[in-house]
Amino acid sequence: MRFDVVTIFPAMFGPVFDQGVVGRAIERGLIELHAHDLRDHTHDRHRQVDDMPFGGGPGMVLKPEPVFEAVEAIKPLNPGPVVLMEPWGEPLGQRLAAELSAEPGLIIVCGRYEGIDDRVRTGLATREVSIGDYVLSGGEIPAMVLIDAIARLVPGVVGDPESLTQDTFSSEPAGWPQFTRPAEFRGLGVPDVLLSGDHARIRQWRRQQAAARHVSQIKELKKT
Repeated sequence: MRFDVVTIFPAMFGPVFDQGVVGRAIERGLIELHAHDLRDHTHDRHRQVDDMPFGGGPGMVLKPEPVFEAVEAIKPLNPGPVVLMEPWGEPLGQRLAAELSAEPGLIIVCGRYEGIDDRVRTGLATREVSIGDYVLSGGEIPAMVLIDAIARLVPGVVGDPESLTQDTFSSEPAGWPQFTRPAEFRGLGVPDVLLSGDHARIRQWRRQQAAARHVSQIKELKKT
């Protein structure tokens, strides 16, 4: 799967994805990641990508011309949808990550400043995605979250496919307590059921623990 990111800070992506599961997937050719400098698609000596908003107001807005030019240059190499990272977009969840992992690729546009000229949204973008109801300095970190969530669902990226079926937010509640050796640490022990070797009991215990956590999370959300 191919990811192309349009950003004014392309160097941010290398240090994040040089390591870990996605880094190994890139080395093996399962994932392609290309970060493109939006300023390379400007035509003035200052390489200006932003301008003052029509109607007044604080801050600057990313201009449409370099964004359109950048995406149109990428499109012959990546036929996937064009995604804008926006705080008001479609909430990123496991179901959306799974849906997007079936695409041949994604072109992700990262906003900055006060946003992107809306003609990019209406004339270029396929969908808008949000990672939460808060505002960050730009779309780069949300883009990294989106890439990581999708990339690990690409076949072959995660070494043990069974671990994907056990992930939190999959088909049934997961996220049960996990333990490893030593069996006792500073007076804290491992639940006996996990040491029993009875796999049916262990599965039942894990489902119960995950369901309890799920209910607890819902209650906390209702409080807010």
